Amino acid sequence: MTLLPTTMVGSYPRPAWFTHQLAGKDLLEAFKLTSHTEAFHDATRVVIKDQEDAGLDILTDGQMWFDDYHMGIGSFLWYWLERTHGFSSEKLPHPARGKARGRDVWALDEAGGVAVDGEIRRGPVRMALLYRWAQRHTGKPIKACIGAGPVQLSTLAHFRAGPIKNRYELSRALADVFRAEIAEVVEAGCTHVQLEDLGAWIPHLSGDADYDWVCEVVDRTLGETPAGVERAWHFCMGNAWGNKLEGMTAGGYREIMPHYHGVKVDAYVLDFACREMADAYLLRALPGDKRAHVGVIDVRTLEIEHPEQVAERVRKVLRHIEPERVTLTTDCGLKQLPRVVAIEKLRALVAGAAIVRRELR
Repeated sequence: MTLLPTTMVGSYPRPAWFTHQLAGKDLLEAFKLTSHTEAFHDATRVVIKDQEDAGLDILTDGQMWFDDYHMGIGSFLWYWLERTHGFSSEKLPHPARGKARGRDVWALDEAGGVAVDGEIRRGPVRMALLYRWAQRHTGKPIKACIGAGPVQLSTLAHFRAGPIKNRYELSRALADVFRAEIAEVVEAGCTHVQLEDLGAWIPHLSGDADYDWVCEVVDRTLGETPAGVERAWHFCMGNAWGNKLEGMTAGGYREIMPHYHGVKVDAYVLDFACREMADAYLLRALPGDKRAHVGVIDVRTLEIEHPEQVAERVRKVLRHIEPERVTLTTDCGLKQLPRVVAIEKLRALVAGAAIVRRELR
């Protein structure tokens, strides 16, 4: 593997001409419409080409299956809720809205909530199909970005009917759905799986006892994968139109990371650029068998980093962890940015990585 390989978290801005929305439909239902099918595959090919042109080593499909919902990347939540049996279809108030303060009230309104109406079962999520469609467009590896994950989704629920009565039961049922999807993605040939689950932050609000619950659910979700498949877990600080979830993440990585050192993942995907690499020293304590995917591009601003600025962020990271254990990435998904800004940020990421690679020779 290339030293300091480069990637991005997952989502990418839609081309301006790609305006079709799934609006809750199964991909294979929506794609009965020829214009939607062609536009989707063309958009996926274009955003993969943007990443190739920028020079990324590990690509994503850009998640053109994310609709333009509230929160900027709102279907990060709803893509799964709409295609997993047992959930209602309407957007409800977030269950925790009454406890939120300040800007977080608005952020939770953007996210919304959902009702559980029945047994939680797999529906037409089709992660493996999406992976195969994307991988055929490139010779570079496509990373499958899976989420929002079971813990995070379980916190959105109002329990209206059915056998499941609380978030703990719901997260475990969802973990089984996710595990089956991930197994099919790996069987299709994917070697980079990234779980997106901000549920990592929940114990800051609900109490330390819930750290064991989060670890159990993440382990249950990712399961056992064959050798050669990297399992990464991404938990940024929230990204509602570029705004962090302040109450949930107030303790920072320094509070939560030590609780997750034993989780069965190969890498943690962490956003540092938006805080100019604050708490990078925490990487010293990571178990020796785990990697860090370090955010060195701030997606919450339109400012395009200079390559030397990116290089300096990387240098700060390498004071605390060996370069062989580091992947360089964006803090979060790029969907909310103008496409012209997104591709320039990726070019800066690659150029900054190249500066540091030369220094390490």
